[in-house]
Amino acid sequence: MTDTARWKATVYVGGLASMVNPANLHDAFIPFGEIADISLPKNDKADATELHRGFAYVEYEDAEDAKEAIDNMDQAEFFGRVIKVSAAKAPKSAEEGLGGKTAVWAQEGWLAEHAVSDEDRLATEAARSRAGEPPEDPMQGLEGLDVAGPKPQ
Repeated sequence: MTDTARWKATVYVGGLASMVNPANLHDAFIPFGEIADISLPKNDKADATELHRGFAYVEYEDAEDAKEAIDNMDQAEFFGRVIKVSAAKAPKSAEEGLGGKTAVWAQEGWLAEHAVSDEDRLATEAARSRAGEPPEDPMQGLEGLDVAGPKPQ
């Protein structure tokens, strides 16, 4: 199964009580389909009294089963707490987005969204030349901006 398909078949379960374990989650979510994996992230804090971080991921074999689990278990009571069940989001790469290790304009996602094809660029230049317009000068209108202070009247 590809990573994209795996994330579509995975649900996020939040608001879990501290006594919940993978076996409890399996028993609660098995009615909606075959479960491939259950991940209950451990609490890494040294002074933590909780065994886990209060959320889990339940991965189903089929994406339709995940949708069924969301429809039936969201806002349900589980171990005395109302849980939030929603579609899991794929984790962001450390390389992608703002704060990533790669410049935003060098990232694949930004390039795909903002790329201008050579064909479009040539068409724009051709339209400007037909209209008799010279190409725009980016420095036009900036005269006198190198002088500080109030403008003389």
